Parts: sequence; C-alpha cells; structure tokens
Amino acid sequence: MTTSPNRAFTSLSKRGLRHDILPMRLYHKAKKLGIWDPRDIDLTQDRQDWQLVPEANKERLRNLILGFQAGEEAVTLDLTPLIITMARENRLEEEMFLTTFLWEEAKHTEFFRRILDEVLQEQEDFNVLRQSANNTRDLFRDDLPYTMNRLLTDPSPVNQVKASVLYNMIIEGVLAETGYFSFSRLLGQAKMMPGLLQGIQLIKRDESRHIAYGVFLISRLVAQDKSLWPLVEERMQQYFVAIADNQRENGTPEVVRDYARQQFEKRLARIARAREQSLEQLYQGEASEDEAEAVLPDIDEKKK
Repeated sequence: MTTSPNRAFTSLSKRGLRHDILPMRLYHKAKKLGIWDPRDIDLTQDRQDWQLVPEANKERLRNLILGFQAGEEAVTLDLTPLIITMARENRLEEEMFLTTFLWEEAKHTEFFRRILDEVLQEQEDFNVLRQSANNTRDLFRDDLPYTMNRLLTDPSPVNQVKASVLYNMIIEGVLAETGYFSFSRLLGQAKMMPGLLQGIQLIKRDESRHIAYGVFLISRLVAQDKSLWPLVEERMQQYFVAIADNQRENGTPEVVRDYARQQFEKRLARIARAREQSLEQLYQGEASEDEAEAVLPDIDEKKK
C-alpha cells in the first residue's frame, strides 16, 4: 500500500512565500502581462496580405510558421516533467511561475494554429511538408521529449541542466528569438500581416519571462555546484554550433546569424557569472526579468 509522506506546507510556515525572489517576480509579472487571448487578435488584414506576399518570401514565411507551430506544441507537451521536478523539490515559488509558463505555451500553440487555419487556409497534413523542409535532426521531435522526460526518472542537477539548456537557452533563446527577428525582417518593414506581428510581439513578451527563468534555473544549479559549469558551456556550444552550421547550409542571411550568436553569447555570459555568486544573490536577481526583455528587440524596430 502506498503511503503519503509527511508534508509541511511552505505557505503555512513562518517563511511563507518569498515574493522578493526572481521566480515570484516573474509569476507576478505573468499575471499582469500574460493575460491576452489569441482569439482577440484581428487577422482580417493578414488574410488579404498573405495573397500579396511575394512567392520568394511566402515559402520562407510558411516554413517559419510551421516551425513555430511544431515548436510551441512541443514545448507545451514537454514542460510538465520540469514542473513535477520543482514540485518534488518543494520549490513552491518556482512551480507557481511554471504554471503560468505552461499556460502561455498552450496559448502560443493556439495562436499559430489560428494563422494556419484562418490566414494560410491550407488544409493538409503539415507534418509531411515540414519534414520535407527539415533535413537535419529535429530538436522538437527527437531531443526535447527525451531530455525533458528523463527528469521523471532521474531529476538530478545534471539532467536539470541538460533540460533547461535545450528548452530555455536553445529552443527559446536561439531558435525562437531568431524566428521573431526573421518575421520582423520579412513583414515589419513592409507593414504586412499586422495580426501575426501583434501575436509575435505578445509571444515574445511571454518568452522573455521563460528565458529569464531558464537563466535563473541554470545559474542556481551552477551556484549550488560549480562543477556543473563545464557541462553548461559544452552543451550550449554543441547545440549552437549545430544550429549555426544548419543556418549557413540553408542560406540564412548573415544578419540573422549574427543576431542569433549575439543572443546566445549574452545568455552564456550571464550564466557564467553564477560561478562567483551566492544563491541569495541569484534569488535577488541580477539576471532580472527586465534584463531578459531588454535583449529582445521590438518587432517594429528598423532592421538592416
């Protein structure tokens, strides 16, 4: 017979909830800024603009949209093991933030499906189309579910590092941010598809909190065990080199590749500082949510 362990409730203790630490600040911010509905975004102009997009750009946009649709579904499906890990470690404030994180990923999945249904209006199995355009290892299909679900059976700090590096630093911090930048270059200056760009802006704001948490989580793990730093650096570099090679092979413009490297290097440098920081310093948050948002350019910025 399974017995329940003795449980002392954090929120009933003298400690209570720590509203000053970064995960709770992100939680409070999510309550205010994460309240948007994908169904409220007007896509009327987008349907008209899609017909006017030059064919050379239409295929690139379609592949971007399909990539985001797959990616948002993947990160929605595969976040739960991390939530369970934080719950089992009794990290209540982190779990509270992660509940907003999961809800936001679900909304992002809904938004991109609206684009497929109501703007592209193409009824087919997009899995086939995406697979034909993807000639490399698929991080969403192959790496992410394996790395995240391993936490269910072995939630060691090593596996937490591997999970957050892939999820937060690479998929959100490199692939997604490069995608936002590409959407802006293709549509922002042309002032086309305003509904899609509005949704991207809202998603980008949500993701800035997700990335801030990832930087915090990896930094916390490194601050608690400095021997984890070589693993962080090695895994991040390996993934980034593979992505950069793929970008070059696919003819990704140099300005986009430079942007991806800039974002990657900022996050890596921020985590590296954890080797010299105490846990309390990290809780107080040099890697604040505002800093995380500051490295994400506005979608309306002028691009080269």
